[in-house]
Amino acid sequence: MFNRILLAVDESKHSYRSASYAIELAKKFNGTIDVVYVVDGQTSKEDVLHSGNKMAIEQKRKEKIKSIQELFDQTDIDFRVHILHGEPGPVIVEFANKNNFDCVVLGSRGLNNLQTMILGSVSHKVAKRVNCPVLIVK
Repeated sequence: MFNRILLAVDESKHSYRSASYAIELAKKFNGTIDVVYVVDGQTSKEDVLHSGNKMAIEQKRKEKIKSIQELFDQTDIDFRVHILHGEPGPVIVEFANKNNFDCVVLGSRGLNNLQTMILGSVSHKVAKRVNCPVLIVK
């Protein structure tokens, strides 16, 4: 049923909890997990301005999801990590729909409460537009 799971993460505690749920789903259904971390345009600009070294930028991005990576390293679940670029909601939806996942798991809140109030949450955008079931973890 949930053989191919997409887990969308950021640096929030909600992401860590959603990763735990994704792992449990994968164990229950003998599934695989694709972990996606989306770097928005503003973050990309700041990264380039503060560090001209591409390797340093990539390492910084990997550090941001290190706790999630470590959580998966403790399991025997087959997983892949994807670092994508753009506006998180639409990028996650496009990636999910293009790759025919059975389920998307993500946290209920990310890091930016002001953006959530003004523009709506990423989880809300994903739940409205993705073509498969969505598990939003509080």
